[in-house]
Amino acid sequence: MPKRFTAQLRSFLATAAAVVPLLWAGAAAAEAPAVKDVLKTYGDIAEATYGDSLAEARKLKASIDTLITSPSDATLADAREAWRKARVPYMQTEAFRFGNPIIDSWEGRVNSWPLDEGLIDYVADAYGTDNPENEYYAANVIANKTLKIAGKTVDASTITKDLIRSLHEAGGVEANVASGYHAIEFLLWGQDLNGTEPGAGDRPATDYDLKACTNGNCDRRAAYLPTVTDLLLDDLAWMTKQRGPEGDARGFVQRDEKAGLTSIFTGLGSLSYGELAGERMKLGLMIHDPEEEHDCFSDNTHNSHYGDVVGIRNVYLGSYTRTDGSVVSGPSVSDLVKDKSPETDAQVRAALDKTLGKMQALVERAETVEHYDQMIGLASQGARARHRGAGPQGHQVRRLGQPGCTRQGRRREVELS
Repeated sequence: MPKRFTAQLRSFLATAAAVVPLLWAGAAAAEAPAVKDVLKTYGDIAEATYGDSLAEARKLKASIDTLITSPSDATLADAREAWRKARVPYMQTEAFRFGNPIIDSWEGRVNSWPLDEGLIDYVADAYGTDNPENEYYAANVIANKTLKIAGKTVDASTITKDLIRSLHEAGGVEANVASGYHAIEFLLWGQDLNGTEPGAGDRPATDYDLKACTNGNCDRRAAYLPTVTDLLLDDLAWMTKQRGPEGDARGFVQRDEKAGLTSIFTGLGSLSYGELAGERMKLGLMIHDPEEEHDCFSDNTHNSHYGDVVGIRNVYLGSYTRTDGSVVSGPSVSDLVKDKSPETDAQVRAALDKTLGKMQALVERAETVEHYDQMIGLASQGARARHRGAGPQGHQVRRLGQPGCTRQGRRREVELS
């Protein structure tokens, strides 16, 4: 996590450290659930949410296979819609992050952002051809059958899972995102060159048409997209198993009740404050930079933010509505808090409802008035009001020298104070 959030995270952890002993102290009331049952609910919801993410990713893979076989505007649109649907359950899994090292060491392969897309495929001239912080900034593996990685020549003539794995965070640079949802997103939409004006990425379906190829290397692009999607399936299948009854990720939470509660609160606090409110929302609002929108190629950021809040609520209330409409629920953290302090539980529930309502308003605005990248632009004062408190007024803004959702090294010098 960037240094600017260290103090914020430390503050949250201090709060969590105070909350967990409160839950632990004293005899529980007769109606209060056992901590082990709360942890079981947490594990069951995690397994179901990752399981739904896997199921939706399988549908995404099927639509991508159809796109590759029969590239057209219609099949590309279907693949894009399948990607959006795949994001719905996955974003709700983010409430299980941060407090569990098994997930934290895995998550980067699946949801890293933002990315230096020139590593993967062609980009606009404004992107540039090099970056002193990243020697793979414009490597373009789709166009090049040999690459230099760590001083060694790598045979990239065949696009394989192993090749893509080797490119991910190549050279120790986090912006070298070769796999996961956002690599797939870029390959479906292409760059969003609209800045904070209307419009998302607009990659043509003919980028995958071997008979009427646009932008070159359609055969290699048509190999990369399904292969990177297969990697996503592998990763989600692995994590779903890790969250199962015998999985290590579930065991990490359940083997010690007090540590399990600490893990839950660490995940909720870190996602809600440092990650979502800070990294994903406040920073973009401060510097008005479309690079800071999470799903920047597709203009789907509003839905991703909403999913994070739903996931936080799921964990606290101990209830998850699956994609088929069924519900996984049980004794919850809320029940434990209510037993010790009904007032605190009521305040948390009210805050969750209020936040979810504000996120719903954000979604409605994005779908009817302007997308998220427009909202964080300098001209969108109405959107700034919707983000009230997210950034200081009169902040000196450093504009980028390039348009749209493109990368130019790791610009992370802005302090959030």
